[in-house]
Order: sequence, then C-alpha cells, then structure tokens
Amino acid sequence: MKIITKKEIIPLSLILLIFIIGILLYPGLPERMPTHWNAQGEVDGWGSRNFAVFFFPCLIIAVYFLMLFIPLIDPLKRNYPLFARPYFYFRLLFVSFLSSVYLYTLAAGFGWQMNINYLIIPANALLFILIGVFLPQIKKNYFVGIKTPWTFYSEEVWDKTHQFSGKLFIAAGVFSLLGFFNFWLFIIPILGAALGSVVYSYFAFRRINNQ
Repeated sequence: MKIITKKEIIPLSLILLIFIIGILLYPGLPERMPTHWNAQGEVDGWGSRNFAVFFFPCLIIAVYFLMLFIPLIDPLKRNYPLFARPYFYFRLLFVSFLSSVYLYTLAAGFGWQMNINYLIIPANALLFILIGVFLPQIKKNYFVGIKTPWTFYSEEVWDKTHQFSGKLFIAAGVFSLLGFFNFWLFIIPILGAALGSVVYSYFAFRRINNQ
C-alpha cells in the first residue's frame, strides 16, 4: 500500500510553514507565554518560550505521521485504499486545526487579546461538519471511524452506523456554534454525537441480527 503520495506535500508544507514562522518570531516572544485557556477563554496555564514555540510543531508532526503510517499495522489495511481520499482530508483537517491553535498561541505571546473561543468554537464546528461529510466513506478498519463491538460485527452495521453518524456529526458541528453563548452548548452536541453513534451501532446490530 502506497503511503507517501504527491498530495502529502500540502500538509507537510503547512507544517514546515508554521515551524518557520515560529522560528522567525522566536526572538521577539516573551520568556513566559500563555499555553492553556479555560472554558471562558481566559489564560489559566503558562509555559516557557521554548515549550510554546517548539512543542506544538513537534506535536503536529507526531500526529500527522501517526495518522500517515498507522494503516501499515492495521490488520484491515487492505481497506484503506477504498477510503484514501477522505482519510487524506482527515489528516489535512487535523494538521490545519492544530496549526491554527499554534498560530493563535504565538499571537497571544505578543499580547493579542482576542478570546480563544472565537477560534476554537468555529474551528471545531467546521472540523465536525467536515468529519461528518467524510464519515460515510470510511470502510471497516481498526483505527479510523466509529469503532464499537457492533460495527465490527459486520460490514453492514459498520456502513449504516457511519452513514448515520455522518449526519450526527454535521448536526453537532452546527449546534456547537451555540457555544458562543454557553460553553456547555458547545460540549453537549459533540458528546451527543459520540454517544448517539455508539447507541445507533448497537440498535443497527440488533436489527440486522434479528433479520
């Protein structure tokens, strides 16, 4: 199975770009930088400049390569070519999301005062919507998708669950925008989509098994 293709230049270029930006901005950043924010968007954690500038790009690189090479150890790796396109977009989405958080951290180091929720809430909403779009295309495997004992029971349960979950994740992404008014209105739709997917997989299994 071919892992590295020409299109990987897109996420790799994005990772390289933010790394260069971090290095270029490094001399002007303070020694103590904000690295964590609470549910109200207020800084509640601080770290060194070295940690803020270098840890996050390393984390992004680790997540990207983990997602890139994990199909090689999946017992169902034969199925990955069947959803290569959506899996590429999953990698690109996560790299883009983490990169946006990294760039916000650098801006916060320079004293930018925008509430981080104005980034996290719409970015998460978009992430869930796009995941929902691609979920129905994911084929059976051990690392990506809705993995329950019932989705592994059969291809039919897997497919039906992912079709249903795609709609749930899109809805969760849309309703999570209400988090601008209350943080729980951001969390509840996301948790609901995850729980709803698990519950649906059980009932899909029961219905198919009874047939």
